[in-house]
Amino acid sequence: MLERLTIQNYALIESLDIEFPDGLVIMTGETGAGKSILLGAVSLLSGGKADPSVLRDSTRNCVVEAVFDVEGGQRILRRVISPAMRSRFFIDDEPVPASRMAEVSSALVDIHAQHSNLLLSHRSFQLDMIDGFCANKKLLDDYRAEYEAVRNLEEELGKLEQKISKAESDSSAIAEDLGKLEGANLEEGELEALELEQKQLENAQMLKENAGGAAAVLDGEDGSVVHNLKEVLRSVERLSSLVPKMEPLGSRLESCRIECKDIASDLQQFADGLSSSPMRMSQIEERLDLLYSLMRRFSRKDVAGLIALRDELKASAVDVDELMWEKKKLEKELDTHIRRRSELSSSLTSRRSAGAEKIQKILQESIRNLEMPSARISVELERTSDYTPDGADDPRILFTANPKEKMVELNKVASGGELSRIMLCIKSLMASHMKMPTMFFDEIDVGVSGSVADKMGRQIVSMGQNMQVIAITHLPQVASKGVAHIVVYKDTSEDGRNTVHLRYVKGHDRVMEIARLLSGEKTTDQAVANAKVLLGTDR
Repeated sequence: MLERLTIQNYALIESLDIEFPDGLVIMTGETGAGKSILLGAVSLLSGGKADPSVLRDSTRNCVVEAVFDVEGGQRILRRVISPAMRSRFFIDDEPVPASRMAEVSSALVDIHAQHSNLLLSHRSFQLDMIDGFCANKKLLDDYRAEYEAVRNLEEELGKLEQKISKAESDSSAIAEDLGKLEGANLEEGELEALELEQKQLENAQMLKENAGGAAAVLDGEDGSVVHNLKEVLRSVERLSSLVPKMEPLGSRLESCRIECKDIASDLQQFADGLSSSPMRMSQIEERLDLLYSLMRRFSRKDVAGLIALRDELKASAVDVDELMWEKKKLEKELDTHIRRRSELSSSLTSRRSAGAEKIQKILQESIRNLEMPSARISVELERTSDYTPDGADDPRILFTANPKEKMVELNKVASGGELSRIMLCIKSLMASHMKMPTMFFDEIDVGVSGSVADKMGRQIVSMGQNMQVIAITHLPQVASKGVAHIVVYKDTSEDGRNTVHLRYVKGHDRVMEIARLLSGEKTTDQAVANAKVLLGTDR
């Protein structure tokens, strides 16, 4: 139950701190006194978006705090809205996200606002009613887990199929490019070696003449370098026979002669090996043409770049078979979750169908007790075209107040007063089965009067015996039923602005408030007498 509510700087409320008792708490006040403002402040705890108008003073924070008595102790919900319209949420003084605040507050309080009767035609509201009555929370959570699993797997499978399609499309192009590069048997440094050999073949005669000529100069006929070194060596040998220090010069000259002879041999061997072979030239040109064309095709500067690209293509090639295996694995997993989703959906439908029959009987009896003796109501389920997050059931509530008329959907036949009575019966049903700790009613009795209002009051009282109900009303028949009575009123503060206040009334003050509701602007003696009768204080 709601123990205490504190509001600061909200709309017409400067500062408010009020405690609430258990049972049925009545809240009345003149039209425009600010009764609905209080519910607006409480609704901020649900985590919804706040409008800038909530700030009475735009330079200060707006704070709404509710203390609930729950099993095991207290639970404190608080929302703080800054002048910059940034919200912070706290549960037991610990900061939490808005989604968590909404989850916790929905389990602690339910607000029936003035236009909530319109929810009767909403599919989600009708399913909530049926599921709450059937205690389907765990089954519905299990179904939703499977529903999300199917949705996620279908999305994953779709992405994988796109990847497979792209891989199959790309694989032929990659295979073609890779085949060209691998078929070329590329070797690093090959291009430079071929270009050099090509130049040598183009200048073979010149190279042959120069190499041969150089070899002849070094080791040819008389007068060659080798021949002359041999003559010099003989002269030095004759000197060293008489001049021992000349002997090393002989060794050095012999080394020079041998080196020149080796060089001449290498040059001659090179010259003899040179030939302007047209066949070899053709082979080189063909190979160079291949390398140049590959470099142009793949925009690479050299063979090393082609080799790097070849290795990249090898590494990037997608194994389509592996993707297909992954697809089969996903499909198998998806089938499992689809079967499980179907089983859970069927279980939900079965439980909802059984619950709908019971709800129908309970509501019809309850509605007929509110002076609609011929009313008929039907709670039906139809199969949806596809699975939804709530299952595969599409609920419809049909109603007629006339036994001779065909039942049609609520929003097409019921009057405002009828909708108020039906909604009260539904809320009573939901509260008894969903164990809602606190329920706010904002003029759920709109459109009714007289004995109907009295009976609605008694039903609200009955609800208040099992839970805390805070009811805003203009009907004296309802207002007289509460265990406590709060009057909402406005006055003008020192700064000249209207300010909302709340005060508990009892005894004579409560009699006069009920009399005001009975007589309107001018309170009559008869209204006071009737108020005492309603409150049971006439004796």
